[in-house]
Amino acid sequence: MSRIALTGASGLIGTALSSALSARGDEVLHLVRRPARTAAEITWKPGSDLDPAALADVDAVVHLAGAGVGDKRWTPQYRKLIKSSRVEGTRTIAAALARLQRPVRLVSGSAVGFYGSDRAEEVLTEDSAAGSGFLAEVVQAWEAQTERATRAGHPVALARTGIVLSPQGGAMAKVLPLSKLGLGGPLGSGEQYWPWITLPDEVAALMHLIDNPSITGPVNLVAPAPERQRELMRLLGEALGRPAVLPAPAFALRAALGEFAEDILGSQRVTPPVLLASGFTFTHPDPQSAMRWLADAARATA
Repeated sequence: MSRIALTGASGLIGTALSSALSARGDEVLHLVRRPARTAAEITWKPGSDLDPAALADVDAVVHLAGAGVGDKRWTPQYRKLIKSSRVEGTRTIAAALARLQRPVRLVSGSAVGFYGSDRAEEVLTEDSAAGSGFLAEVVQAWEAQTERATRAGHPVALARTGIVLSPQGGAMAKVLPLSKLGLGGPLGSGEQYWPWITLPDEVAALMHLIDNPSITGPVNLVAPAPERQRELMRLLGEALGRPAVLPAPAFALRAALGEFAEDILGSQRVTPPVLLASGFTFTHPDPQSAMRWLADAARATA
């Protein structure tokens, strides 16, 4: 049994990860931004000092907290929140760990936004250069905050997560209702690559990183078969028994989503060589099995 501290436990990934860790017998401590109500909670405030004693007995910290990227339009105020919630929270966690006298595993949430919003056909690995654009700048500043923990001797993995497939949240929660009506066709041209991963594989990959502290640095949490958005929607429509042919024009997406539309319309052909080399096995390694799982999960939660 391990003792694991978790931020962002109320989010899509955090909720599923907390349940999976508890199910296998680990003790999970939730870092919450309100007064702690139980012994399984630790009060913290991103951007403020966190007493390292709160983390003194944990084996690992999984840091997933941050404002949702696709939750709201990117007003100047919300852009500031997207960045500050990640940078300040990570700085707080890293500073607390740096004051401990023993190594603690840190799995710090990150995103494939590191590679920029549109890299066309380029195959991207953990060795690929950073891209440009707002999210790329956010991710670089976000990841840089872990350096203090690394310098203090803590093994740090940067979990660069792609598009998480789940009917319960994230991008697909918005796409599924359209797909069920046969309206989940291409977004823009549909030729852009989407770096996807199912929620079960995302959780399993995070647990794999917790259990293998020798894996450090950036790790792409995406399936090994990136696919064009058009094909993903076709396979989802097929799994749902609904055709997916009507496109969502690029101008309509920009009107609805603002600047975030550029990241939806962009192409990121991201692959997970570090994860594969470490022996991780995907439950849903290909788009066909992933979309069948997503359709079944959507029916189960309907």
